[in-house]
Amino acid sequence: MKQWYEELFKNYAKSYDNEEFTQGTIGECDFIEKEIDYDKTIKILDIGCGTGRHSIELSKRGYSVTGIDLSEAQLKRAKEKASAQSLKIDFQKHDAREPYTFNTFDLIIMLCEGGFSLMETDEMNFQILQNAANALKAKGKLIFTTLNGLFPLFHSVKEFMDAATKEGGAIYNDNTFDLMTFRDRNTIEFVDDSGQKKSLLCNERYYVPSEITWLLKSLNFKTIDILGAKLGAFSRSDRLTTEDFEMLVIAEK
Repeated sequence: MKQWYEELFKNYAKSYDNEEFTQGTIGECDFIEKEIDYDKTIKILDIGCGTGRHSIELSKRGYSVTGIDLSEAQLKRAKEKASAQSLKIDFQKHDAREPYTFNTFDLIIMLCEGGFSLMETDEMNFQILQNAANALKAKGKLIFTTLNGLFPLFHSVKEFMDAATKEGGAIYNDNTFDLMTFRDRNTIEFVDDSGQKKSLLCNERYYVPSEITWLLKSLNFKTIDILGAKLGAFSRSDRLTTEDFEMLVIAEK
């Protein structure tokens, strides 16, 4: 049986590009460039690249990027967009839970829940981090966003989702946040690219900063910075608070 994230992205590429949370690409890539000191010689891996928005923007700026994703529909859209702009990006279908490569990349990005935190078990989520760590070179850097477990302790996830949903976008209902597992179960209703209405039961894992720190330390990352993730405006000056729906993690080996 396919998991909800596989069903969601089966035919949801064009619609996905119009969602509110995918509109911050330029600012997010500005931040990434700054983090790598504008070094065009480095190799970048985009895990859970989706329709390739970060891969494409970084490639346009002159970087060598590989993008991997589980969804054929998302990858097809990514390849079409890259081809239309005459960009050479290596997009591949790959499950991030499976080892990809070793000691190959200088930077790995995993943004907008690119795999991590969507998996059905904590072990699977850890596998994604582990494979990312293995794919990095000795002094490599990992930049990713994930759901902030501090947020649901103080706020309604449903109210946040409702406020962030624009007309025609996916609608979230029936949220239940489990304090024992820090998992939010909800129903997502959306219209796919063929105009078909769909409803899926979703299950996402929220993480608190101490968990992320422990997981990354166990993978031998030396420096771990956890910040607030503002859509399209990542900044090292944004301390993580209970108001942030997502956290931005920057880990260096």
